[in-house]
Amino acid sequence: MAEGNTTVLFEVADEVARITLNRPEKRNALNDELIAGLRDSLIRANDDDDVRAVILSGAGEDFCAGADLAALQKISGASVAENLEDARSLMELLVLIRSINVPVIAAVQGRALAGGCGLAFGCDMVLASRSARFGFPEVKIGFVPAIVLAVLRRNVSEKKAFELIAIGDQISAEEAERLGLVNRVLDDEAFADEVDAFLQPILRVSGSAISLSKRLLYQTDAMSFEDAVRCGVDTNVMARLTEDCRKGIERFLGKDEND
Repeated sequence: MAEGNTTVLFEVADEVARITLNRPEKRNALNDELIAGLRDSLIRANDDDDVRAVILSGAGEDFCAGADLAALQKISGASVAENLEDARSLMELLVLIRSINVPVIAAVQGRALAGGCGLAFGCDMVLASRSARFGFPEVKIGFVPAIVLAVLRRNVSEKKAFELIAIGDQISAEEAERLGLVNRVLDDEAFADEVDAFLQPILRVSGSAISLSKRLLYQTDAMSFEDAVRCGVDTNVMARLTEDCRKGIERFLGKDEND
């Protein structure tokens, strides 16, 4: 993380990198500094061989309320080139999350709105407190959730995606889970403990297998069926050559013989 950037906190403990959006007084709204700090933290986590998973959360009551007022004012007065550069920063962040070797898990409490909602749904998995709220209210100010639509469209049906962006209302954590946007809804009071419990199975299995599975999942997004299974063949071969797979087979065969 860039030195002096306190808008994003970073720590590693017990094989988990915890990245915290740290603008609670602004509801962790996105600005240039926060996006840069988040990008640097994700790269730092990916470069650490001891990290098996990343948890992304927000300080204070909300996960992320989208762009802050200063950012919106900047957009309204910026040139085409300036707006293009600004929009690309969020695009690059979403692409980075998918390219990181380990699972990136959003732990959402409070509100995740607009770009903040896209940031949460752009993670590999989403855990939400029961009181969490999600929404894309951009249409209400004449804006479009254009970049994060690529994420939304891959998670819900075409018609539901259009409803969410065309009406702009907030939905509950339970509704987001029903739509497939959230993996688990957790109790507010025990949220941190339940997030840690969710992590345990991930930390117990093969890190290389998870990394290869993640890469394959996103590689096959726009592939034909035949190309996707061919890509699966390549990944299957790579998995067979890993130390984790070799040791796993040895353990399995040894257990089978003992039975």
